[in-house]
Amino acid sequence: MLKSNKLSNKNFLSSLDISTEEFFYILDLAKKLKNKELYIDLTNKVLGLIFNKSSTRTRVSFQVAMSRLGGTTIDLNPTTSQIGRGEPIKDTARVLSRYCDVIAIRTFNHSDLEEYSKWSSKPVINALTDLEHPCQALADFLTIKEEFLDFKNVVLTFIGDGNNVANSLILCGALFGVEVRIACPKGYEPNSSVIKKALEIYQDKNLLKITNDPYSAVKGANVLYTDVWSSMGEENVKENKDKNFIGFTIDRNLVNKANKDAIILHCLPAYRSKEITDEVINSSKSRIFDQAENRMHAQQALLACLLS
Repeated sequence: MLKSNKLSNKNFLSSLDISTEEFFYILDLAKKLKNKELYIDLTNKVLGLIFNKSSTRTRVSFQVAMSRLGGTTIDLNPTTSQIGRGEPIKDTARVLSRYCDVIAIRTFNHSDLEEYSKWSSKPVINALTDLEHPCQALADFLTIKEEFLDFKNVVLTFIGDGNNVANSLILCGALFGVEVRIACPKGYEPNSSVIKKALEIYQDKNLLKITNDPYSAVKGANVLYTDVWSSMGEENVKENKDKNFIGFTIDRNLVNKANKDAIILHCLPAYRSKEITDEVINSSKSRIFDQAENRMHAQQALLACLLS
């Protein structure tokens, strides 16, 4: 356990901003909060949300998490604030630091998030960028831990675009020593700098596998994970990507190639019959809605660690 519940890094911009020990602490705290074994009081603390991308789960889970901790949330919608008018990030960040105790930002460029953290005197949380989705990964590994109790011998296979979700899964896999396999069409591999960072952390570099064959990737897997093929901002390439990703759908046939104990994850929203079938989403193996709920518990734990 940690000597204190304070994280060594003020911000949570990347999955690598916390140590393995801190990650386990957050997961254990999330589980206790979920089971109502513990209450943490953050009365008078204020969370600011800056969302340049649309959101359902991230927005609601953060708002409810903060409310359950006794704090309040301000939605700083760029369309109704000076942010949307082009106020410099360094000015926005310094002003919001005087009002809010923590800021969660959901945006496109990861560099914008880093700019906010540079000028903010209060913690900044990555609520999603094009590079990483670390809060989602917290919930993902909480869900996996609930199912398998620990991460020993767990094989996680992600099928789809090598996007921000895939990048965060790779980094977390490196922290935990979990075998992570990414199956994607050629040209859609995860970020090369993320792969390089992960390989520097992995004690066994063979635990990270990037392949273009979904069937070989699911053999022996305990967790099958997918996401939409086209992320927000990729509407102009959606039709082309749909063609390139034919054969990368998680369906009954693919699930049957995995371990008998395999569970199904999807960060949602899902395009049923594209990256995953309706049958698989609603199957007994699906933990997709448990995973969605765990966003709230994981973020509650994260906020508690950043603000307590």
